Amino acid sequence: MRGELLFLGTGGSAGVPMIGCHCKVCLSTSARNKRLRTSALVQIDGKNFLIDVGPDFRMQALTHKIERLDGVLLTHTHYDHIGGIDDLRSYYFLQKGKLPCLLSQETFEEVKVCYHYLMKPLKDGHTICAQLDFFVLEKDFGKVTFGDLEWKYVSYHQADMKVTGFCLGNLSYISDIRRYPETLVPALMGTENLVLSALRQTPTQMHFGLDEAIEFSEKVGAKETWITHVSHDLDYEEISQKLPRNVHLSYDGLKIPFEMK
Repeated sequence: MRGELLFLGTGGSAGVPMIGCHCKVCLSTSARNKRLRTSALVQIDGKNFLIDVGPDFRMQALTHKIERLDGVLLTHTHYDHIGGIDDLRSYYFLQKGKLPCLLSQETFEEVKVCYHYLMKPLKDGHTICAQLDFFVLEKDFGKVTFGDLEWKYVSYHQADMKVTGFCLGNLSYISDIRRYPETLVPALMGTENLVLSALRQTPTQMHFGLDEAIEFSEKVGAKETWITHVSHDLDYEEISQKLPRNVHLSYDGLKIPFEMK
């Protein structure tokens, strides 16, 4: 069975162009230098699974005509990854039911604080809020059936925040990675299509630099690597010419195929 991952957004937390910036990337007319906040849609067997729901999600959904969701997977609770949760209420109205949501215990605890009103029971069976059916991961690494598919999940950290990565078939989605345990690389072995974040050329306290991302990809042994969560420091055309042949800058609207094992 084959599936497809659609990059809804490939930008860092500020997006590209950045407000008030006049650098060459922010002023670029290239569509591949226009980056909404990072999010992706996994499409397989007629189903749609959303990975993260950032503040640009409404426009992403309208642009790509996403009129049904079968599940949402949250990596962590930084605003650029969950700021669009309220827009999920459209699917509650359209689909007449709660939307399944897969996330770690740590992410769930944060969501309960940030979006406390989503946790209230329905009054008289009605609400105008998004309604999510939370499926909480019990471990840092493992496998889980979600949406009738077997997903593998892994854990690592961005500063002090735990982040969850998700794998389906030969695809692995690893965003916002900074620190990781020794067990992560072996857990990702067998990945052929690796989606991996790298904010800019040089490392930061929160993100891999581009060289670190390439090194990590080599450790995993991925056949193809797609760099996401990209800032205005990286010009698409300029950087693409310098990357190894199997490493690519992703861009908003790009689709990549993957296969179930």
